[in-house]
Amino acid sequence: MIIKFYGTRGSIPVCEKGFQEFGGNTTCVAVMDDSKEGDILIFDAGTGIRNLGKELMQRPFKPEDKIVIAFSHFHWDHLQGFPFFGPAYDASKKIDIIAMGKDLNIPDLKSIFTHQMESTFFPISLDNMGADFNFHLKKKNEEVFNTGSRGRLLSNAHSHPGGAHGYRLEVNGKILVYCTDVEHGDTLDKKVIDFAQGADVLIHEAQYTPEELPKFKGWGHSSWEQAIEVAKLAKVKKLYMTHHDPEHNDDFIRAEEKKCQAIYSNCFFAREGDEIKI
Repeated sequence: MIIKFYGTRGSIPVCEKGFQEFGGNTTCVAVMDDSKEGDILIFDAGTGIRNLGKELMQRPFKPEDKIVIAFSHFHWDHLQGFPFFGPAYDASKKIDIIAMGKDLNIPDLKSIFTHQMESTFFPISLDNMGADFNFHLKKKNEEVFNTGSRGRLLSNAHSHPGGAHGYRLEVNGKILVYCTDVEHGDTLDKKVIDFAQGADVLIHEAQYTPEELPKFKGWGHSSWEQAIEVAKLAKVKKLYMTHHDPEHNDDFIRAEEKKCQAIYSNCFFAREGDEIKI
């Protein structure tokens, strides 16, 4: 599978010079098979989904091909790019929107998108966008998923204000784990470690430094130190840390990355545009 980062920033987009090496767009990660054709799985729809949409509009789609957007949760920075996603305005595109987890407390998934696109907030309504939308509220922790080859998509609830879920994608013996907006607390969440066990790639948020983390208790995020400990204990092959704080510029993140790699060599702070093949 191929994994590509289209948005790596947390909380709010950042446009200033000096913040673009690691990316200014908010969270969006795409997963596709090696051919870059067929179904595509997208994690979250932050502002990075706009550029992904532009690429997908140039890519051939068969009538049966689907775009699947799986949401970790629905805070603004994971949702705000959706109205600017080009394929959503194309009547030939099939888009499945899913939230997954047996403990989900969402009465109506479609209404989340309908409300954000009411005329008070946006000029085009959801029903007038044009694509063939299907909304799937899956109150279970496992689903068969097709990314060229049949695989398993699993979810895991973790601590974040309002709730959030991580995802684990297993295809042909390869494993990707996506875990963002997680607050471990005073000790690491064992469920997150177990969920990431043996992953080829772990994408784990690391919005704060270890020094910053105590100042933001209750905000729902992790430090890079915690992300590295999860990766070590779960014996993952590669760790990509994301959801960069909007106050952290490229020089700052680059310096922190050196600290991290001195502790755990196979880790990286995700850069917008990074592409990983596993």
